[in-house]
Amino acid sequence: MNYWLIKSEPFKYSWEQFEQEGLTMWDGVRNYGARNNLRSMKKGDLAFWYHSNEGMEIVGIAKVVKEAYQDPTTDNPAWLVVDFKPHKKLKVPVSLQVLKQDPRLTNMDLIRLGRLSVQTVKSEEWEIVLQYAKTK
Repeated sequence: MNYWLIKSEPFKYSWEQFEQEGLTMWDGVRNYGARNNLRSMKKGDLAFWYHSNEGMEIVGIAKVVKEAYQDPTTDNPAWLVVDFKPHKKLKVPVSLQVLKQDPRLTNMDLIRLGRLSVQTVKSEEWEIVLQYAKTK
């Protein structure tokens, strides 16, 4: 299994909305690095759900339920989407500030590649975040 982090602006699409809907198509990605990460996702992979701009914290875990396919919001075949369902809400949201203070996370994509909307997360980083979140 691989681990990921996906970013959403809560005023556009929040974790709470996602939980209510129960399924989402992750569309609108127009960055090649983020697109390549979407293409690498496999069914069953898990992704941290990060609220960007407002809150700036990891609030939940989403699960990949459908692997990459053509983004139906564009005719350009270069762009892909992945379908996610809610897996688990974190007991304690984990802020970017907390992550930046942990020297073990210095190389985490969220800290190094702040603007990338779909990122990889190493298994060691995943476990550290779960410790902060008091979630297993």
